[in-house]
Amino acid sequence: MKYIRKTLDFQIEEPTAVTLGKFDGLHRGHELLMNTVLEYSRNENVASVAFTFDMPPRNKVEEIVANVLTTNEEKQYIFEKQGIDYLIECPFTAEVMSMEPKVFIEWISRALNMKYVVVGDDFRFGHKRAGDYQTLQQYESEFGYKTIVLDKLKDSNRDISSTYVREKIADGNIKKANQLLGYRYFIKSEIVHGKKLGRRIGIPTINMILPADKLLPPNGVYVTEVHVDGCSYMGVTNVGCKPTVSSENIVGVETYIDNFNQDIYGEKIVVSFIDFIRPELKFASVEELKAQMLSDIEVARKCYKNIT
Repeated sequence: MKYIRKTLDFQIEEPTAVTLGKFDGLHRGHELLMNTVLEYSRNENVASVAFTFDMPPRNKVEEIVANVLTTNEEKQYIFEKQGIDYLIECPFTAEVMSMEPKVFIEWISRALNMKYVVVGDDFRFGHKRAGDYQTLQQYESEFGYKTIVLDKLKDSNRDISSTYVREKIADGNIKKANQLLGYRYFIKSEIVHGKKLGRRIGIPTINMILPADKLLPPNGVYVTEVHVDGCSYMGVTNVGCKPTVSSENIVGVETYIDNFNQDIYGEKIVVSFIDFIRPELKFASVEELKAQMLSDIEVARKCYKNIT
C-alpha cells in the first residue's frame, strides 16, 4: 500500500476507485465501503483508494479535540490489512476546509484519476458540509466518474456509526463494540520503559503510552490478545493510573503477556481487547496486588481458551 500524507500535492496516474470519509474506527459500515471499492478495483482493473483527513474535521471547524477510535497509524494498519492500494491522508488545511463542493470534486477527481467513487448515503463534504452524494452525482459527466451510494448498515434499528461504537467503548461494553466494529478494538503503540514493578514481583508487564485523543475503555482490567511479530498471545491489560503504586493521575496501558519472555522495548505492537474482567482497584499492599493479578491471569486464561 502506498501511504501519501502531509501534502496536498498528490497525483495518481492510474485510474482508480475511491472511497471518501473520516473512517474513525473503520467499523462494519466502513468495511462495506472498502469491500465495494476493492470489488470495483478487481472487476474494472483500477486501483483502490481510501481518502481521509489527517484529523477529524470538527477539530479545526469547532476548535475542539475529539476522541478518536483509531489513530492515524491504526487506520494505516487496518487499510493495509484490507488490501487498499493507496491511502491518502490529506492535511485538513484552511484551504481544504473552505473548498466549495464542486471545487473539491474537481480537485479530487483529477488528482486521484477517479473513475468510481463509493460513499455512504449520509456522506457530507465541502465548505460547511454543503455537498452530499447527490452533489457527487450531479458532476459525474463533467468530471468523468460514476458514484456508487451505499445504505447505512444497521444494528437492529440503529445505524452502525463511529458515534455508536464510541458509546460502547466509553461504557466498557467491549463485546458489543467489537460486534459493531467487525474486529476487536485495539491499540497500536510503542513499548516504553515503566517502573518494572511487575518484573520484581514475578509478573512482568509492558507499558504503552497512547496519544491524548485516543479513546480508551474505562479504567479496569481486560482480557486481551497481544500481537507481536506475527504471533498472538493471551494478555491481561490494565487501563488506568495504577493507584496501588502511583499517586500520579496519568492514564496508561500496562499488559501482562502470557508465556512470553522476549525483550520488545521500543517495538510497536497491537493489543486487542476481548472482554472486561474487573474495575481498577487500589490495594493495601503490593502483595495483595500480586495475588489479584494472579487471579486475573487465571480468569483471562479461561476466557481466552473459550474464544480461541
